[in-house]
Amino acid sequence: MSLYKHIRTLWKSPKQAIPALVKERLIQWRTEPVTVKLERPTRLDRARSLGYKAKQGIVVVRQRVTRGGHVRPQIKGGRRPKRSGTNMNLRKNYQQIAEERAQKKFHNLSVLNSYWVGVDGKYFWYEVILVDPHHPVIQSDQHLQWLTTQKNQSRVYHGQTAAGRKGRGLVR
Repeated sequence: MSLYKHIRTLWKSPKQAIPALVKERLIQWRTEPVTVKLERPTRLDRARSLGYKAKQGIVVVRQRVTRGGHVRPQIKGGRRPKRSGTNMNLRKNYQQIAEERAQKKFHNLSVLNSYWVGVDGKYFWYEVILVDPHHPVIQSDQHLQWLTTQKNQSRVYHGQTAAGRKGRGLVR
């Protein structure tokens, strides 16, 4: 079995495969800030399959998203009930929200893709792969050169990433 295949099988069910490590990581991640820039991806196999390369101009960020809380709090008084809007659904998935928040934090970078790394009762954690479209190494890379065009700079806000396309019903 290759290294990437072995990593992939461990990440199929991390709570059964490596429970002590998962618990330790989640405890540590809860105390960290919402957005954390990483030196290398936690799930190397998944990051590589989504386009990550260990080169200049590519950054990996771990983004925390709060679970639940999608029903707006009820506004007391001063409005008619029709305008309360408390029964609204969240139309975006958590992964898309994580990508947008990472893009907002690093506005000079473009989101390439993202993947799930952890969940507990309160939070989801996703790692977002960001690319610097103005970096000369990225501009000379044939596989990442398409991100340098102006129309692909804010692709996360238009639902063009994999999570965004899935939320729009374009991918199963």
